[in-house]
Amino acid sequence: MTATYTLRRRVQFYETDVAGIVHFSWFFRYMEEAEHAMWRAAGVSIHPPSSDIGWPRIASTFEFQRPLRFEDEFDVHIWIDDMTKRTIRYACELKKDGEQVASGTMTIACVQKSPSGMRSIEIPSAVAQAFGPAETA
Repeated sequence: MTATYTLRRRVQFYETDVAGIVHFSWFFRYMEEAEHAMWRAAGVSIHPPSSDIGWPRIASTFEFQRPLRFEDEFDVHIWIDDMTKRTIRYACELKKDGEQVASGTMTIACVQKSPSGMRSIEIPSAVAQAFGPAETA
């Protein structure tokens, strides 16, 4: 398994703003949706039932080149750009008809949850092994 994934998506009406274009906040949701699909394709879950491990987002960015509008079909390309012992950094591109619409990044940290809060821990080996070397889309 390579650490890259492509999700095909269609813009829904409720994702657009009064200007008729996708509201900027949806781009972060598209990236997260592709992230979860990539984890499933790798045979792991980012949120297995009864797990005491969490993956909070610690940084996220997007740059926009073109708008998306209702009914547009587009691809979300996501890949692991960097993985340390405790964090995963994704890079993401959204493309419509082969042209880049937006690009972004997101960094998540592996934490152990407890009643007293969260603490940073090393990424479990099963998760680290599920993702091979990073390749760009």
